[in-house]
Amino acid sequence: MKKIIANQADMLRSLDRMAHQILENYSDTSNLCLIGIKTRGVYLANRLQERIKKFTGITLPVGVLDITWYRDDLSKVAEDPQIKPSSVGFDIKDKNLIVVDDVLYTGRTVRSALDAITDLGRPRKVELLVMVDRGHREIPVKADYIGREVVTADDDIIHVHLIEKDGDDCIVHNIGGQLERESK
Repeated sequence: MKKIIANQADMLRSLDRMAHQILENYSDTSNLCLIGIKTRGVYLANRLQERIKKFTGITLPVGVLDITWYRDDLSKVAEDPQIKPSSVGFDIKDKNLIVVDDVLYTGRTVRSALDAITDLGRPRKVELLVMVDRGHREIPVKADYIGREVVTADDDIIHVHLIEKDGDDCIVHNIGGQLERESK
């Protein structure tokens, strides 16, 4: 069963709230950077950058992190995974990084992101921002900024739709697994 749990307005409110939380935690943003995990995390990081700029006039640097090589399930992802380089575009040494992703589930994606970041340098601090935290950790990871917490069963699927990738903005909870086929 497919259930929309957040629409475009809900998602914007969540981004605004998280942007304000970041600004409350960082009165000095001069060392603050956002890094989006490919693909949807990058779009969310760019949107967060826009929200912070709207509120403060400050444009935070945004980097792109491709964690494909760092995944512990690379053979399950694809037979021929497309590896694209991370494009951080700034030195992360001594920076306060906020890693941005769409859904936090087992924690394995975050572990991979931390491994990739370690190869880029040593930041001062790393925090995690996610649009949805759905629980079911396999690795002890906790997000610092959460758009929405959703109670799920292990076989449920959460999809964060973004206009840039999917043509609409919403969060869909697929109870029991895959999307149902649309009626014709």
